[in-house]
Parts: sequence; structure tokens; C-alpha cells
Amino acid sequence: MSRLKSIAITGAAVLGLATAGHAAGLSGAPAPFDKGDVKIAVVNFIGGGDWLQAFEAGAKRQADALKVDLRISEARQDPDAQRRLIEDAINRKVDGIIINNGKPEALKDEAQKAIDAGIKVVAYDVNLDNPKIPQVEQSDAEMARLVLDQAIKEQGHGIKGGVVYVAGFAPLDRRYAVWKDFGKTHGLEERAVWGVVNDSVPASVADQTKAVLRAHPEITAIFTPWDEFARGVKLAIDELGVAEKVKVYGVDISTSDIQAIIEPKSPWVATAATNAAVVGEVSVRAVALLIAGQDPGHSVLVKPQLVTRADLVEKNVKTIEELADKIPAFRASEAATAPWIPAVK
Repeated sequence: MSRLKSIAITGAAVLGLATAGHAAGLSGAPAPFDKGDVKIAVVNFIGGGDWLQAFEAGAKRQADALKVDLRISEARQDPDAQRRLIEDAINRKVDGIIINNGKPEALKDEAQKAIDAGIKVVAYDVNLDNPKIPQVEQSDAEMARLVLDQAIKEQGHGIKGGVVYVAGFAPLDRRYAVWKDFGKTHGLEERAVWGVVNDSVPASVADQTKAVLRAHPEITAIFTPWDEFARGVKLAIDELGVAEKVKVYGVDISTSDIQAIIEPKSPWVATAATNAAVVGEVSVRAVALLIAGQDPGHSVLVKPQLVTRADLVEKNVKTIEELADKIPAFRASEAATAPWIPAVK
């Protein structure tokens, strides 16, 4: 939601230490990184999907470079489980916590408990409304603008469209707000809104989409502000055989997304995204700066890029790695960097 994704101690998954201990510390780094034994917890709201796997891989790579212990847990869309996982991190006396997505109302008090315990906290894609908690962001508004500009470019003003949206998730709320603005500025007609966040998002959204398209055959563009939504919409369009008429404009990208986009006659024609692995790296760097007593800034922005089906086909891109090779902006970010923080391998 950047990708929204999942969690539970009763349904939560604690993945254990993602990195080995590094007692020797990091040469030339400020305290406490010079001595080692720095512990960081990543608490994910979502618990699956390609985007989350890439995010976690990036976080692990940056943690390894910093020689810190990283423990990752997933609440699998259970707000109570996410609270318990944060409480567990506090009890383990970690040095920093990265909160990845979630429901703000379920997290604000737990995040404040961590701060009161002297633990540094960084949030990704969830607004905890706390001046002491930096927000790592993909610029949700910019991602939505990039892909909706492409829709207007391809289909013109006055599009009759649909949007897959579930309220209450900060990134989805911000992206949907841009959709509504486009309705005012570009005559985009919202004919239907649908969506669900559960353990089988693509299948559930596919069923909903088939019903919507049968009821609204005039729809020619569907905005999917999360790639799990886009997968479901594409499934429905393919099953209904309307790919020539209905196009999908998404947010987020992964290798499996690329495979779906480059399929012959795929209706998924554009997406706007950052590299999830880079977002994971930036999140770890941001909390590391806080732990070292340095300021990453309250808003840590990772810039998105527009990726079209035409670009992927023309450049023969089949994986995220190939995309990063051919579009350098996907490779790395300058956000939350410092001379003492090593680059990832």
C-alpha cells in the first residue's frame, strides 16, 4: 500500500532474527553502532505478498550492512496482534522499532509507550501523528498522480471509471483523494467503488470486480491503488474477456506484477511505484539515524516512478532486478543516508 500487507502472536508470525548478532560493532560509526549489539524490530501489519517480501529483504540487507540484529514479525491484518508484537519488542528492550502499515488508532498509544521506554520509532505508510516518529513515505499522492495522468493521456477527459478502495488505510486514503481530485479537474466519472482487505485479496476483489463490470459495462478504466487489488481486477477482466475495453492503472510493482503486466493483451497497462526493497533499506537507515541521535527528518520521502506496459515490453523487462538495472531510480535512494551508514551489498 505501498503495499498494505499482513500479521498475529495468535495469528501473528514472529520470523525471528533476520540477521546474525554483530558484537564487534561498526568501525567509525557513532554510538551505539560502534560497540555492536544494536537491536531493531520490524512490525508489519500485513503478512504476505511479493511487496512485503521485497521490503523485508531490503531491510535485512541494510541491517546486515549496519551489523545490527533485526527481528521481523507480521500481524497478518490483525490490529490487536500488531499491538502485542510492539509490546513484545518493547519488553525485549530493542533500540528501534519500524512500524510498517496498520491502523493508527490501534498503534498510537503503543508507539508512545515505546518512545517513553527510550526506544526510537519510525513508521512506514501509517500516520501515527507524533512529532517524534519520522514517517517513511512513497509519496502516495505522487504515485496516484503519475498513473492517473497516464490514464488521462491514454483515454482522455471524461473517463467513466471505477476504483478499488478500502477506507482507513493511510496510503489508500491518500491515493483515493487524488482520484477524487481528478474527478473534478479531468471530468473523471466515478461509477463504482469496491474492495476488501482480507487473507485472499486478489480472489475476493476478482469476484467483486466481475459483479461491478456486469452492472457497469460503461467502465473503461479501473484505478487500483494497491497491486493486490490490481491482481484481482486483472483476473476478473481476463475471465470476462473485456481486456480490450477495460484498462487497469495501478500502484506498486513486483516481479510477479511485471509478469502479469507484460502478458499478451494484458489490461494492466501502467503502474506507479517505488522499489519495495529500497523502501525497506530506507526504513532501517531512518531508525538507525534516530538511534545514533541524528535526525532523518520527519518526512523521509522515497520518490516513485511511472512504469508502463509499453516500457516493460520495449526494454524486455521481466523482473524487478532487470527493472532496477534499466531504470536507475529503482536501484537506490538518497533518503536517510549518512557517511557512516554502509551501502547495501
